[in-house]
Amino acid sequence: MKKKKVIAATLAALTITSTSAYAAVEYNRTAGPNHGEHTGVTTYNWSLTPAGEQVTLGNFPMGAALSSDGRYFVVLNGGQGTQSLQVVDTTSNKVVQTIPYTSPEALYLGIVFSPDGKRLYASAGGNNKIRTFDFIDGQLSEKDSISLRDTQNSNAFPGGMSISQDGAYLYVANNLDHSVSKIDVSSQKVVKTTAVGKNPYTAFITNDGKSLYVTNWGESSVSLLDPATLEVKETIPTDLHPNAIAENPKTGDVYVSNSDDDTISIINPKSHKVVETVSLKPQKNGPTGSQPNSLALSEDGQTLYVANAGNNDIAVIDVSRPKAKVKGLIPTAWYPTGVYLNNEKLLVTNAKGLGAGPNAEGQYVGNMMNGSLSVVDIPNQSQLNQYTKQVNENNTIKYNQNTKANNPIPVTPEEKSPIKHVIYIIKENRTYDQVFGDLEKGNGDPSLTFFGEDVTPNLHKLARDFVTFDNFYATAEISAQGHNWATAAKANDYTEKTWMANYSGRNRSYDWEGDNEASYPKAGFIWNNAQRSDVSYRVYGEFVNFDKKTNQWVATEPSISNNYDANFPGYNLDISDLVRQEAWEKEFQEFVKNDNLPQLQIVRLGNDHTQGTKPGKLSPQAMVAQNDYAVGKLVEAVSQSKYWKDTAIFITEDDAQNGWDHVDAHRTTSLVISPYTQTGKVDSTFYDTTSMLRTMELILGMKPMTQFDASSIPMSNAFTNKPDFSPYQVEEPRYPLDEINAQNAPGATLSKTLDFSGADRADEETLNKVLWDAMMKDKQAQKIQNK
Repeated sequence: MKKKKVIAATLAALTITSTSAYAAVEYNRTAGPNHGEHTGVTTYNWSLTPAGEQVTLGNFPMGAALSSDGRYFVVLNGGQGTQSLQVVDTTSNKVVQTIPYTSPEALYLGIVFSPDGKRLYASAGGNNKIRTFDFIDGQLSEKDSISLRDTQNSNAFPGGMSISQDGAYLYVANNLDHSVSKIDVSSQKVVKTTAVGKNPYTAFITNDGKSLYVTNWGESSVSLLDPATLEVKETIPTDLHPNAIAENPKTGDVYVSNSDDDTISIINPKSHKVVETVSLKPQKNGPTGSQPNSLALSEDGQTLYVANAGNNDIAVIDVSRPKAKVKGLIPTAWYPTGVYLNNEKLLVTNAKGLGAGPNAEGQYVGNMMNGSLSVVDIPNQSQLNQYTKQVNENNTIKYNQNTKANNPIPVTPEEKSPIKHVIYIIKENRTYDQVFGDLEKGNGDPSLTFFGEDVTPNLHKLARDFVTFDNFYATAEISAQGHNWATAAKANDYTEKTWMANYSGRNRSYDWEGDNEASYPKAGFIWNNAQRSDVSYRVYGEFVNFDKKTNQWVATEPSISNNYDANFPGYNLDISDLVRQEAWEKEFQEFVKNDNLPQLQIVRLGNDHTQGTKPGKLSPQAMVAQNDYAVGKLVEAVSQSKYWKDTAIFITEDDAQNGWDHVDAHRTTSLVISPYTQTGKVDSTFYDTTSMLRTMELILGMKPMTQFDASSIPMSNAFTNKPDFSPYQVEEPRYPLDEINAQNAPGATLSKTLDFSGADRADEETLNKVLWDAMMKDKQAQKIQNK
């Protein structure tokens, strides 16, 4: 007899008492904006219902400044595509001026008005300068910039900054130089630069001009400096990865948001000690994910407003009492990066707006989401209560779990599963329609299929014979976030706000796969979770770099320890995925022989990324066909072993950035291969990267790492309690695995300009165009002709 459960997974309200409860069903909705409404759905299935009036902005608003009279609001858009400064008239709530910057010209985070409101300063990130503007009657006019280049030509990468009360000095946090600079505005010269902590986020001078605070984003501290001498007076410990700072105008208390601990540190201005820590977690002692990243104080000093980028809300905190208390929450759009007070209104910048939606034109997902500004009347307590209820509903995932009794996926980590081993395969950059659009079942569009069954016979056979997932989303936009979401169930504030510069050629290196602790979330990665849970694990190709001295691959993240295969190649598109599969199978057969297969294996097979049509390299079809064959051979090896009876193989892409999809630009391919999923059915439940992680965690008895996997929908609907132990037989390739791009291949000239030496170093928008021209142009022309 079947059991039907309706479960609401909730992690984002102030009044939560449980992580699951009964609620109304929402069937199979999709990610993206809801057309004709100012609402949407995130890729992790949380609703977006932003309060107030909505104004469309540019790509990833990251910083903003309000003119002294409150008449104008200038927004800094620091996204992957065209960056810009936008002037918003706060009377009409209209954008009245936009100044665009195309790569390599840049903007980054920091923006401030002079005290008299006649000048504006904006950090230029990788350009290593501060842009200066005259501001007259609501119009910006750019003037000579202030250079931050030193004799060593260091990449300072200026970010957040503030200005002294007399307007004489700017104080700028240099994010990549781990320093802060003092700039004489009149001479436009750097007076002094002082080393602080790791990857500083912003520099903040207090109203009395006596203290300069710098948040060290890459660690857990704030540096306190003397603004006059720029000497460090002391280093104040905080929680993990502090970013924004604000000062209480009445008490002088300093507030610091800690993005990876979901807390606010309150620093006493006299003792310079943290005297109170305020939690912004929806649940006491629950996992992180709120990601506070902007602060604003009311004029009377009684209320602190906090933008929680992860929870898509503004937390309203009463700081007038001896002990601060969260009064309520205000719903925002996706990923609020700023909160500002203008008289009786809140101005909230939302970096990802309402999401992406369909991608029928091959736009680059990294810059196709418009940011937004929410203009919200400051609510009274009654309205705030309603808003809080709305946030609770937005961040509650309601789903129909229609399963038979004794489902192989436990409801809690304490329960046991007949599945004892998990193999987790992470691939690179494909949408659902690009691969499965031609599948005869599921919600696909064959006109958008690049790598159909002729190229991917194994993926198609696996989708048919096991389960077809046609409503599964990569939570991330690109690989820098994607490999963090895929291994840690979140991309933290550092990752979200820095990848755009690297991906757009704006002078920043790739450091998000174990190369910089600034990108490490609180709970670490799935291997850390396994360690905490006494689950044995092995890593193949994820978070590794090649060591030329030893001629082996080494882990970039120390906590992996020696639990990885040094002979399994990491990211290198010139090495076939079939080589990787052979290296994996060599160890696998030893595990079979010795009866010691790790409970969790993480395997990176990423050559479906392709190298475009770069002459002399494998064609896109050949690379994807090799990847398909490698996956098929891996599944066959497991299915013919003694471990088949208690193993599940989970397969997905780290992101879907390379492609067309008629549902949403984040929709991607996903497979779960096990005797317990050999059903041949279509499962259209809304799943995402964190759903897959949560399912693996439940199987292996591991707790969730973040709010996102904790509240996600486990993939229970795909499993049956009546396993089919028939082994899988690999499909032989139908496309030549050795096809080489010719010198005159479509897009060959463009492909020559692309850098494929590291993850996503190639301009993905250009690669999209190359792939379309090479593989789809003739198909589309034929389609039009047939009509």
